[in-house]
Amino acid sequence: MEQMERYKRLIKFAAAAVILAVEIGLYYVLWTHYYNRIITMPFWRRGNWFMTGLYAIMLFVFHNLYGGLKIGFFRKNNIIYSQFLAILATNVFGYLLLALVERHWYVPLPFAILTAVDMVLVFFWATLFQWTYNLLFPPRQLLLIYGKRSVAHVLEKMNSRDDKYVLTAAIHISEGVERIMKEVPKYGGVIIGDLGSHDRNLIFKRCYDMDKRVYMIPKISDVLVRSSDELKLFDTVLLLSRNDGLQVDQLFCKRVLDIMSAGALLLVSLPFFLFIAVAIKLEDGGPVFYKQCRLTKGGKTFDILKFRTMRVNAEADGVARLAAQGDNRITRVGNLLRATRLDELPQVLNILKGEMSMVGPRPERPEIAAEYKKEIPEFDYRLKLKAGLTGYAQIYGVYNTTPYDKLKLDLIYIRNYSIFLDLKLIFMTPKILFMKEKTEGVAEGQLTAVQQTEDLSGELKL
Repeated sequence: MEQMERYKRLIKFAAAAVILAVEIGLYYVLWTHYYNRIITMPFWRRGNWFMTGLYAIMLFVFHNLYGGLKIGFFRKNNIIYSQFLAILATNVFGYLLLALVERHWYVPLPFAILTAVDMVLVFFWATLFQWTYNLLFPPRQLLLIYGKRSVAHVLEKMNSRDDKYVLTAAIHISEGVERIMKEVPKYGGVIIGDLGSHDRNLIFKRCYDMDKRVYMIPKISDVLVRSSDELKLFDTVLLLSRNDGLQVDQLFCKRVLDIMSAGALLLVSLPFFLFIAVAIKLEDGGPVFYKQCRLTKGGKTFDILKFRTMRVNAEADGVARLAAQGDNRITRVGNLLRATRLDELPQVLNILKGEMSMVGPRPERPEIAAEYKKEIPEFDYRLKLKAGLTGYAQIYGVYNTTPYDKLKLDLIYIRNYSIFLDLKLIFMTPKILFMKEKTEGVAEGQLTAVQQTEDLSGELKL
């Protein structure tokens, strides 16, 4: 496996090049042999190349956005799903480009056929190259080095990707660095948990010296340091951590994007508002909307507006708690709304009012945030920006991602904010709407045991 590592990027590039060439080639055939023959003013050779080039650029952008070319990173089904979204988006824009050029709306059936043919070929391509990749690069055997903080969630996530990683053994830092480093050569890499800085840095440097791959779980301070600016004023490197929030121009651009995107979403979704309202009323006759106190920038509170997905008086006991897996408080209509995230649609009104942003940290309930802060004092760091309808943690995390990991994801967004990052996250949001793991409830006990220490002395013990 180690000998093949140097060819990994080449194999991935070849896989991406093959499917891109096929998809672009099919569009070229459709354009030159059909549309270019029926439009009013047919293009010559360079005009055909220009149209194909525009299509290729759009296809490449959407593939990069949705991850359709990440062979060896995503599972096969995720690759196919990402490819479908990228192809669908590109073909929609391709059809709109045709209408713009010709100033006429043609029947979109040829583009629909192109999409269907593309997806059939994508299925065979993804199956073939994923099989080849797994054959050439079997799962990497890893050693987990852990400390006081729970790593149970890491074990669960790694086990869900047994096509890439196999946690063969685990060892506690109390065994000592020298004892640990004697075990490291037996494995294809190590995972360094949330250890003390001294031990972690020592292990990291020793692994670097041994050419061993390291997967490191970052601390909050690591996220802050990674997003610092490098100053080269003299021959000593300085890292500048800017902690003064967004600049005026960034706040203005973000607000303009909020108004434009929320306004457009409201117009498009008005038919859904009516249909969902009727469905909720017919099920139990209760109110359509549900208001709940949430936190936003600076710790301010506001009433978030959502479609009601739980039965009336679901928290009659006065205890605040997250929705759990198989929660019997959720109605039948509510299950569908949560699975598709349509229950979040009314929040466009919160955005237009300025209480939320289109992109930002997930708005938490004050009671739940207070529970998290008991074990994660830095949890309020997320309140540097307005809460968002979508966001970095919502897209790259899941509903039951641990609060500590959500905090780190939100900090990555806050520290790397740009209007282009907002646009990227907005365009990525459709991908997560139908992904089950994005809407699953929390496991029992997650709220009250954020840092529960797990006994790893079982099958993974050295």
